[in-house]
Amino acid sequence: MSWIDFLEKRFERFAIPHLLRYVALLNGLAFVLSKLQPGFLNMLQLDASAVLHGEVWRLVSHIFVPSIGGLLPDWIGAGLYLLLLVWLGDGLEEAMGSFRTTLYYFIGLAGTAAAAFMADEGVGGAFLTNSLFFAYAMFFPNRQILVFFVIPVKMKWLAWIDVVLLAVLLLTSGWGVRAGVVASFANFILFFGPSLLSARKRQREQKERLAKFTATFSEVETLHKCTTCGRTEVGAPELEFRVGRNGEEYCVEHLPGNR
Repeated sequence: MSWIDFLEKRFERFAIPHLLRYVALLNGLAFVLSKLQPGFLNMLQLDASAVLHGEVWRLVSHIFVPSIGGLLPDWIGAGLYLLLLVWLGDGLEEAMGSFRTTLYYFIGLAGTAAAAFMADEGVGGAFLTNSLFFAYAMFFPNRQILVFFVIPVKMKWLAWIDVVLLAVLLLTSGWGVRAGVVASFANFILFFGPSLLSARKRQREQKERLAKFTATFSEVETLHKCTTCGRTEVGAPELEFRVGRNGEEYCVEHLPGNR
């Protein structure tokens, strides 16, 4: 029984069904309030310095700040972000249930709080949604999303693009940012790290078994092998083989006297 199974058995009653829908709803409310009261979102942002000065609500309130890109008008960007949260949340609950989705999200929340004290302002909180995205891609790698409402792209390819961007950030940043990024993805590491390592180990073992089988098959089953180039009738069935005057076997191409 894994640690997740243990926690689920003991604390399943604390699961919050449709958690990401509630988060999306509060994101929408925060966005509307920010339009009525400019600067409102600044009071919610994750800021380690402000937390140390008593504004402890920021450890949680930052998840209600919608992530809005600069390519689209604010209200369109906010709307797409809310839809993304609902889509990711529903997908994760479909894949692993309400308790595990709740646990995954709150571990991510704790990780982003830790990241705020390790890295620059906002680095940790920026990756909480990314951790949800990666989890979704693990369960549904071949599901497609329409980029710019036009280009269909599978989740696994978007996830790999995100991995490359994260790798660039890690390579070009200081140790504080690196530690913050790792902390932000604590939920993904804890949930999927062991299975990824196991899969990698199985892959390596399969390659080793295949190499051994191929070597054994080559030695036992092949009838002909060219002394010069090493090719056999298994790897190159189009070849013809002859025995040279020295008693060694050659393919016709390397038979002494034919060159």
